[in-house]
Amino acid sequence: MTDYTIETARDHDWDDIYRVLRMAFLDEHSAEQSTTERAVTEIDRTLVARRSDEVVGTASIQTRRLAVPGGVVPAAHVTGVAVASPARRRGILTGFMRRMFDDARAAGEPVAVLWASEGSIYQRFGYGLAAGSLSLDINRLEVSVTGPTPGGRLREAEPAALREDLVRLYDGVYRNRPGWSERTPRHWDYRLSDLAQWRRGGAELRAVAHYDDAGAIDGYALWRPVRRWSDTGPAGEVHVMEHVAANPAAYLGLWAYLLSIDLTKTVQMRYAAPDEPLLYAVNDPRRIDARWNDGLWVRVLDVPAAFAARRYATDLDLVIEVADPALPTNAGRWRLTGSPTGATCTATGDEPDLSCDIRALGAAYLGGTALTTLAGTGQVIEHTPGALARADAALRWHPGPSSQEVF
Repeated sequence: MTDYTIETARDHDWDDIYRVLRMAFLDEHSAEQSTTERAVTEIDRTLVARRSDEVVGTASIQTRRLAVPGGVVPAAHVTGVAVASPARRRGILTGFMRRMFDDARAAGEPVAVLWASEGSIYQRFGYGLAAGSLSLDINRLEVSVTGPTPGGRLREAEPAALREDLVRLYDGVYRNRPGWSERTPRHWDYRLSDLAQWRRGGAELRAVAHYDDAGAIDGYALWRPVRRWSDTGPAGEVHVMEHVAANPAAYLGLWAYLLSIDLTKTVQMRYAAPDEPLLYAVNDPRRIDARWNDGLWVRVLDVPAAFAARRYATDLDLVIEVADPALPTNAGRWRLTGSPTGATCTATGDEPDLSCDIRALGAAYLGGTALTTLAGTGQVIEHTPGALARADAALRWHPGPSSQEVF
């Protein structure tokens, strides 16, 4: 018998929610951080686990849209998941997942997405790794952008001074980048927050914007300098928090700027795209230490709605048999018919061309994880010769998925 209940949070629960989060993520108490986190938290979409009158766990959803191949879909952005150490191993996390799946489906969200604090946690709930990320450490003194000097104009400023331009550009760009999330004003407030404890020895957050020859913004970067000196001179660091560009000129112009800041020795970016063009645009790619890590995890909650909402690189018509023990409404055979301009996904009794685990659908959903790779793990099985290759070609997308924002 359980000794806790799971229920929707109330406004007066916030201090307890923040306490559980702070303790679980080994963070120090900060009134400023509590206020910042509360402003982006949707209490009516936050769950708490109570033991008597004590809050011992919490989990939350942000209501946002997600860019997918060829469009955007409502997606439950799962965040702030934590269970107090004395309350672990009692099924609280499983209870949270079940409630959030039901909530998201009721809200018309066909997929859920999250960043995992540990990569081993969420696969058992049907999440698939849909977007990786690269952590870049660049020796600035030995790396430079090659090719002609990009045109346009750069402007340095505090992020708040450029916010209107940043929002305008991001809103135009994110829809075409699978894995990027819609930002409402509250999400922008959070993204541009510059709490002292988030700086980790660095200076205040800075912004640089790139404008085309007509004066329109077409790129920006958010970055933080870290002041360091060695016995031989300056050894500062540039920490790139976000890099957004609408075209190659802006992309290269911003990187040329970031790689040329005086008194610095290294440039770091922790959430670069797996297919980051920078690796092919510099004089010496060996001087870029690029390490792959997991990024965005996707859980398909409504198979027909999710796969009808995205688009496909080539024409496709096949039957997929899906196994999903946690959500029986997903299980069964689905005929997926898709093209670059539209798609349908309907239940069928026809024999399957492919069969797969729900994790595989989540991993492949954003167009970056090859079904052929997943077939090598046994998560996808081909029944009709050639079906795997056809499905793989149709599901893949350019650009590949990425995400610079840990929500």
